[in-house]
Amino acid sequence: MAGQLSCAICGDTPVEKDLMSPGLQSGTPAVTSQTPALPDLSRPDSDLEKAITAWRKHVETNSEYVGVQFASEVRRIHEGDAPERLIHGEARPEEARKLIEDGLPIAPLPFMPTRKVN
Repeated sequence: MAGQLSCAICGDTPVEKDLMSPGLQSGTPAVTSQTPALPDLSRPDSDLEKAITAWRKHVETNSEYVGVQFASEVRRIHEGDAPERLIHGEARPEEARKLIEDGLPIAPLPFMPTRKVN
């Protein structure tokens, strides 16, 4: 699906938007001391978000992104047809399940690649 939304922090894709009416104002709204500051959603807030962000950076820095070729590249590395190295990428659930059933050492990551996050 083109234009699929994902969370800017964790990359999770089941993001929904509720129907709402916009609060339009004419002119520039006055900023008062009672106006709450908007959160900076581009930076992690909780310890969990900070840990996932650090983990994502570590994975992306220390492994090669192979995209949707992940399943075939894991098999090539396992069979010795490609150089042994750390990789990450994307696999359909049935591909991942088959790799696990065949005893290949893979694990799902709790985030999407940075290039796929809006």
